[in-house]
Amino acid sequence: MVSLIALWLPILLSAVIVFIASSIIHMLLPYHRSDYKQLPEEDKLLPVLRAAGLQPGLYHFPYCTHKDMNSPAQQERFKQGPVGFLTMYPSGPPNMPKFLGLWFVYCLIVGVFVACLTGYTVAFGARYPVVFRIAGTAAFMSYGLGPVVNSIWKGQPWSVTLKEIFDGLVYSMLTAGTFGWLWPR
Repeated sequence: MVSLIALWLPILLSAVIVFIASSIIHMLLPYHRSDYKQLPEEDKLLPVLRAAGLQPGLYHFPYCTHKDMNSPAQQERFKQGPVGFLTMYPSGPPNMPKFLGLWFVYCLIVGVFVACLTGYTVAFGARYPVVFRIAGTAAFMSYGLGPVVNSIWKGQPWSVTLKEIFDGLVYSMLTAGTFGWLWPR
């Protein structure tokens, strides 16, 4: 068993490498540019949303409780549509420093869990391919499989999720490579 203390460098460096890779993927590569669509009639819809006084949060529409979900009236509301989720942020420009900071903390947390699993299952001095396989599998469970939930439950298009799974594979391989490279010997 390898302690977390012995794995602080691959934890930190893998988070930095994934952070940089994700920045490159999202700022320089074109394949995520089609992930979001503009609302039709946005100029007419935004004043209506403003007037509704929506607070930051996640909304589901048409709203219902579990008890009312199968009532004929609610079923008719679903049929008439639209049906969806709406995420509201606070008004103002996106707080990119906060988002980027939280993303980096997430990358660190993934690194800690990868270190926990890999350190518990892979011996001190193990060869690169062994460390890569375990660390990569653990990292992929976070980076690659997490986005699937959004297509299952929140209606995110599968095309977006498949791109996020690909990104997760890249991040997982970078994490695995970092752990394999810096594994204590």
